[in-house]
Amino acid sequence: MSATRMLVLGVVKLVGEAHGYVVRRELKSWSADKWANVQPGSIYHALKTLAKDGLLEPVGVAESEEGPARTTYRITEAGERELQDLLGNALADATAAPDVLSAGVAMINLVPRKQAIVFLKNRLAGLEGQLAPTKHGITSMPEMGKPQHVSELFRLWLVHLEGQVRWTQELIERLEAGEYALKD
Repeated sequence: MSATRMLVLGVVKLVGEAHGYVVRRELKSWSADKWANVQPGSIYHALKTLAKDGLLEPVGVAESEEGPARTTYRITEAGERELQDLLGNALADATAAPDVLSAGVAMINLVPRKQAIVFLKNRLAGLEGQLAPTKHGITSMPEMGKPQHVSELFRLWLVHLEGQVRWTQELIERLEAGEYALKD
């Protein structure tokens, strides 16, 4: 799954109608170039691909004194469905890449509160399901004839996993308490 695809669809949805520079400026203000590696070229490529796929539609072209003409897009019904699917997967999948999860969190306000909580509870269950095998890996590496230091990988993964579990639990609690303005 592409974080860029989700972010571009999400920004166009949030803004209503946008051209590449607007999407780029918005994502840059969120530092998405750092945590999702969203670069200007990937934004313009995503806009064209999303339009070709029928997820965005061009609604006008404006001349620009600063460069080439700018095509303005809006999200289509198919784009809305795609965005909701991408958001659901990003928030629910315990194995989602960090940039994809981050994009999902950045766009969580486009998901109804109850649905966001369900997605995150699914994520939490998946994360918790990884705890026991990861803990087992710490002690089983030497028993399997692997060098003892390989266990450090499992310790590292366990620390990351425990942090993700804690963060997910806390976000669920904040959402259940009514924090943040979400879609509903």
